[in-house]
Amino acid sequence: MNLREFLKKQGLNFTKQREIIFSTLYNNPNHLTAEDLYLVIKKQHPELNIGIATVYRTLAMLEENGLISFIQCSNGKKFEISKSHHDHLICTACGKIVEFHNNEIEKLQEKIAKENSFKLTNHIMQLYGLCEECQKKEKEKL
Repeated sequence: MNLREFLKKQGLNFTKQREIIFSTLYNNPNHLTAEDLYLVIKKQHPELNIGIATVYRTLAMLEENGLISFIQCSNGKKFEISKSHHDHLICTACGKIVEFHNNEIEKLQEKIAKENSFKLTNHIMQLYGLCEECQKKEKEKL
């Protein structure tokens, strides 16, 4: 995706800071909080004059324009690039996020919507629990 062209079409300014924030999210395989993203950028681009407020404002703008989305976790909002549909497993202890896609679940959601005369336009499925590592830690505590 060409961020410069997208922002221009929206009547928004293209800046180096916005480009770096977007590309860092795009190229990072992990879901990042605003603070995590800020720290990654400061480490990878020490020459860039960027503040945490700029990161927050840019994330809000990218979200408002549908380029990114967030997942609410126990340790805050974690952001990701909006891409093909997928669902999430979220660990409530450590915040780990696992992305998955399951055709059977998708078909079942459509069936349920149809049975209720409901037309789905979008959905988000987030399943909360404990990841394998946190389950082991829980057992060790007992």
